[in-house]
Order: sequence, then C-alpha cells, then structure tokens
Amino acid sequence: MKYLLIILLSISSLFATKIELEVLGSGGPELDGRASTSYILWIDNKARLLVDMGSGSMLRFEQSGAKLKDLEAVVLTHLHIDHAVDLPSYVKAGFFTSRYKKLDIIGPKGNNSFPSIDEYLVGLFGENGIYRYMRDVLNEDNDSFQIKAIPIENEKTLKYKSFSLKLITVHHGMVPALALRIDIDGKSIVISGDTNNQDNTLEDLAKDTNLFIAHHAIPQDSGKFARALHMNPSMIAKIAKDANVKKIILTHRMNRTLNHEKESLEIINKEFQGEVIFAEDRMKIEVK
Repeated sequence: MKYLLIILLSISSLFATKIELEVLGSGGPELDGRASTSYILWIDNKARLLVDMGSGSMLRFEQSGAKLKDLEAVVLTHLHIDHAVDLPSYVKAGFFTSRYKKLDIIGPKGNNSFPSIDEYLVGLFGENGIYRYMRDVLNEDNDSFQIKAIPIENEKTLKYKSFSLKLITVHHGMVPALALRIDIDGKSIVISGDTNNQDNTLEDLAKDTNLFIAHHAIPQDSGKFARALHMNPSMIAKIAKDANVKKIILTHRMNRTLNHEKESLEIINKEFQGEVIFAEDRMKIEVK
C-alpha cells in the first residue's frame, strides 16, 4: 500500500499544472532601461493572461515566445501610460496572427478624471477614435478578432478556462485602479497594481497567496504626495506578514528605489521573513 501511494504521488506530480509568472516589464514611466509594467501568466507553457501593457512590453512579449492566440484575457490595472500604452500595438499585431476568438480587456470603471475601460477602447478604436481605421475590432464581425471591454467597479470574480480572477478596486490617488488575485489549481498570485493600500484591502486579497507582486515605486521616506499613490517598503511588509504571503516580488522599480535595494530589504525583513526578490525584465518565477 505504501509503495502504491508513492507511485500515485509520483504520477500525479508528472501531470501537475505548471504555473509561472513572467515579469515582462519591471520599470515605471521613466527612461530607465526597463520596459514598463507588464506580466504574463504561463500555464503549462502557454501564455493565458496578460496583465498591463506598459511601454516596451510588446517587445518583451515577443521575446518571451508568448502567442496572442493563447491568451484568455487581458487586465489593465489602470490607464496610466506606463500600464496601458502598448494596447493598440498588441491589437494591431493580433491582426496578423491566427487569433480569431474574442479577447476580454478587463479594466476599471472610470471617474471624472479618467475614462472607463469601455470608453478607453472606444476612444482608441471607435467611430471617432484615434485609430478609427481599426474600428472593426470592437465588433464581432471583422477580419481579425473582437476586443471586449469588461469594466470593474468595486469587486468582481471572473472565471476562465485555465484560471479564475478576483478583482478589487484599490486607492491610487484620483486614478481608478485595480488589484487582482489569480487562482489556479490551489495556487495563487496577487498583483497589487499601483496603490498605497489606503483602504486596507490587499491583506484579504493576498491571504495565504503563493506569490505577492508588489509595486515598489517609492522608498520608505517618500513625501506625502508619493505616499498618496504608492506603498512604501514597510507597508508592503505589513501586508505580506498579515496575509501570510509566501514570497514577495518587488517590481515597478523606479529611479528613486533603484540602488536602494539594501535599505528596502532591511525594512521589509523587520516584519516579513519570507523570500523577497527584486524583479528584472523577463524574470520568470514558477509558482509552487
């Protein structure tokens, strides 16, 4: 019986789902030699989810070997340039691929300062949009594939073939913004997006997560305006400790935090004893 159990466990491990998170872009909005924010969720060596499309991300996407036809959804955590600007490039490139099925573009509901994700897509590709020559991508009947806006207000769970998503709104100053949790076969990844966690919502979202992707855009001693938009290292550490996070990946690294990794790590390690990794472009982390 003992040997049978060992054999069964060995067989199940051979067919276990392989889950990886690739950081396509680890930078922010500056000229810093990095692509801006973007992530791929890989499941069994296929790119199933793309999160954010910052500048330079499409080149990194191509370098990764990912295929647009394999994507089940896209999430734009918010509509700042360094998170969304490559979207038209991806859509144009998709015309020349074998993808024909609809692609959900998930994003936040708008406010007086920022458009909703559906307004954003119409602004780009609508009848009077910037790229109106591609307006057929908003319709089911076209020669390429349809993109469909999925606006998120407050909280929503979406289920796809390979994964499920829980999306919540987070505080990022006046900017409508989202954080998300990805669940696949008992494992999870949480991406904070840009937020200062003013509403204390990330602790619940990240509960017992395998991988916490935290945006490390500001140092500990930042002024009030920077802290109104982003988490400092001690806030990241508090969330990770309270949520029982297994591993932190620090990304969205800006010039004000680059070359200060030692200080940031010392602050985080005062509260959080797990592994902390500073992201680089094209870094791929297996979720175990």
